[in-house]
Amino acid sequence: LNGIFRGDLGPSYKYLDRGVSDIVAETFPVSALLGIFALVFALAFSFPVGICAAYYHSSWTDRWCLLIATLGISLPHFILGALLIWLFSIQLGWLQAGRWEGFTSVVLPTVTLGAAPAAYLSYLLRSTLLETLAEDFIRTARAKGLRESAVLLKHALNNSLIPTLTVLGPLFAALITGSFVVEYIFAIPGMGRFFITAVTDRDYPLIMGVTLVYTVILVCANLLVDLFYSLVDPRIKSY
Repeated sequence: LNGIFRGDLGPSYKYLDRGVSDIVAETFPVSALLGIFALVFALAFSFPVGICAAYYHSSWTDRWCLLIATLGISLPHFILGALLIWLFSIQLGWLQAGRWEGFTSVVLPTVTLGAAPAAYLSYLLRSTLLETLAEDFIRTARAKGLRESAVLLKHALNNSLIPTLTVLGPLFAALITGSFVVEYIFAIPGMGRFFITAVTDRDYPLIMGVTLVYTVILVCANLLVDLFYSLVDPRIKSY
């Protein structure tokens, strides 16, 4: 325990020339950068899709948005990653795969890692917006003559963000600590890839070190989400 509080996570059974702290310090920034890119992609995709699907409920726009979200949830990482590599790297030659350097090598793993969270957040935002749009205060806002964009974005969206924020805490922790499938497919030297290697090699100190890092990040992310609750809904401050 004394070593943990000093940042010393012990030696690695496999990498004898490096300690667990050195491996985490080397691989975590890579996984964190990929996770942040994936989270930004998920948010940038899910908000427009979720809002459009809720606003044009039961229309063809809603059906297309749901179809795209369903594909994002259904496709596993290894299938989506392989398809993206085949299309954009092998066939078209637009983007790089198998290296972690430059913008062109970041796009494919970002989309692969962020596709499922983007689709899930789209579903969640659509369902919460539909519930909010049926509330009495939305009808009152429309009766006052407010523009539909103001009703949707200012009143309905603000009151629909609590479930989305609840999901973002563990989602953020999971993304920035690495996805071993995505990192393995795209040969990214991240923490998730080292974690799976440690499991197969029975490198128990490295397994415990990565698990500890993930736990700390998860707790901090959930605390930040609790703080953001009061910013989204001021009524929570009174509790």
